Amino acid sequence: MSTSLIIFIVIALVLVLMYNSLVAKKNQVKNIFAGVDTQLKKRYDLIPNLVATVSKYMDHEKSLLTEVTKLRADANKPNISDDQKIKLDAKITSALSGIMIAVENYPDLKANENVMHLQGTLNEVEEQISAARRAYNQAVTDYNNAIEMVPTNFMASAMNYTRKEVFEIPQTQRENVNVKELFN
Repeated sequence: MSTSLIIFIVIALVLVLMYNSLVAKKNQVKNIFAGVDTQLKKRYDLIPNLVATVSKYMDHEKSLLTEVTKLRADANKPNISDDQKIKLDAKITSALSGIMIAVENYPDLKANENVMHLQGTLNEVEEQISAARRAYNQAVTDYNNAIEMVPTNFMASAMNYTRKEVFEIPQTQRENVNVKELFN
């Protein structure tokens, strides 16, 4: 075998391995996002039950309930991009936190068995979403590294692969909790 043929075979093999690696990372991101999407769907399915249960008690929080309902509708629109879902998720998380905080101001509502069950279910779903987000963020980090690092960045560029966004905590959720207010 000639040296040039061996070099050609090695280069072809390297290109195939890079291509396969990038495709695998892209598909892993898609697969894990589908898992996140499944968890978000569970959350979206809970929202109407939560809104219906608490709306008869919460006269002053109607705008919050309306916002959550609108955000849920937006999240369930067809052909919504992954990046849009990530942004809507942050808004829904914030709005749901507002509802749960508002529940604390209504003793009858806090004691309602349906609300307590919904809160428990929502907490469980939120934990599952959190775990799915962590897995997604790790897959996205691996993918982003692969498309930015030499030599796979050349192949990624040729394949038109672009960076993916990770799930991030909104700034409002990064603020310290005022523990004193929790006990009032």
